[in-house]
Amino acid sequence: MTIASLESLSFGLARTVEAATAAGHRLCLLTGDRGYYHHELTELPPGAALDVVDVDTTDLDAVRKVLTALPDLAGLINTTDTWSVPAADLAADLGLPGPDPASVRVLRDKAQVREALHRAGLSRGTSTAVPDAVIAAARTGRTEDLARLLTALRPALVTPVVLKDSAGTSSRGVWIAHDEQGLWSALAAAGTLDLRGRLFAEPYLAGPLYSAETLSWDGETRLLGVTSRHTSRTPAVREEAAAFPVALDDDELSAIEQRMAAVLAAVGHRDGFAHIEFIQSTHGPEIVEINRRIGGALLGEALCRSLGVNVYEALIATVLGRRPELMDIPLEPRQGPSVAFVLVYAERPGVVEGFNGLDGLRTFPGGARWYPVRVPGDTVSSVADQRGCTGMVLAEAPTAELAQHRAWSAATTVHPVLKTVLGP
Repeated sequence: MTIASLESLSFGLARTVEAATAAGHRLCLLTGDRGYYHHELTELPPGAALDVVDVDTTDLDAVRKVLTALPDLAGLINTTDTWSVPAADLAADLGLPGPDPASVRVLRDKAQVREALHRAGLSRGTSTAVPDAVIAAARTGRTEDLARLLTALRPALVTPVVLKDSAGTSSRGVWIAHDEQGLWSALAAAGTLDLRGRLFAEPYLAGPLYSAETLSWDGETRLLGVTSRHTSRTPAVREEAAAFPVALDDDELSAIEQRMAAVLAAVGHRDGFAHIEFIQSTHGPEIVEINRRIGGALLGEALCRSLGVNVYEALIATVLGRRPELMDIPLEPRQGPSVAFVLVYAERPGVVEGFNGLDGLRTFPGGARWYPVRVPGDTVSSVADQRGCTGMVLAEAPTAELAQHRAWSAATTVHPVLKTVLGP
């Protein structure tokens, strides 16, 4: 039988093929750009049970035609935010196991998530819609109009504040304003972008950033571990590094697990992985955002290595409508090491010609390894968010802290070489 995947995260495809094969299925990837999976496709052994179908995945009629032609289609995978709603709709239409499309729509809208959590008493703040008139006034420099419009929005819109695209991904469309001038600048910047959703504001949360990696089945949620996360300073606000698992005592982990279970219940997420970013504030965990999927970048790889299992087997089980074994197997003591990775960004936009420092990675402790996001010939269009990431360095150690130090020291020696893209 066949399991289809409507696009995928850039890493984890090879492990997904392995998991599907173990379950007796063949995987079929539907993609609009197979170059996006360059690393994963080169990692697959000869004869791997994977078919790749090139199709415009934004054309749902074309996608449906491909899916209905697949032999014995048993399930539809979606591990991305962009295609989460279309995948849920298609699975429901085709009679395949899958999440409630209504709950997926809520989770895809960051403003709705904030409002739902606030109603449930799980977020101290709610979302505030930013009218188009405010954005236009900031963009055109009409200071008197902007001041008047912002006054009408108070006290909901006071600094420090975070502005977000309600459907943004990969750190795009996020601005942190610590003062009035920063707020005006953020609004003006938002006015220059083609937002995927709508602009809204929410309270700024002070504290270190983490993410809870969870797996749910039939409303029951299990915490697989907590990841530490590092972001850059403003204005870029890019993700820089992550390490798994954070060393927390049993009481802390239990409290986080209970909190995340309540959070997921409030937004209607009952089955599958979730990647929940939160700030550990002076008031306890405060949710930043919820992704109804396994964590991006190399978090899936980190989970596999650290837990000593192919966690993508749980993804396959969920897609097939079965309780994942990962819900029940012992996770302590861990079977593998702690894992960290660091994102390597280009210093400016341009065309990637190559990389300096890759050969030296083998001299670093922790088995430092390069995972390319860009390959020679690829264009880096922006360095303001994760589009500027050219690859990641991963390293292992007995603790997440030591793994982070190892990965960071190795990553500082890798530098992308670019040539400038000249205009017409």
